[in-house]
Amino acid sequence: MSDKLDMVKIEKFDKLKLRKTETQKKNPLPSKETIEQEKQAGAMG
Repeated sequence: MSDKLDMVKIEKFDKLKLRKTETQKKNPLPSKETIEQEKQAGAMG
């Protein structure tokens, strides 16, 4: 019975109340060039 109530809430949900947010990369991966530079530096040391 509560499942039906949940579905009604979902169907009546107002998407306009949601705020628009910008996606931000928190941990960008290093470029191929950076990886190669670090490999070369590690091999010498």
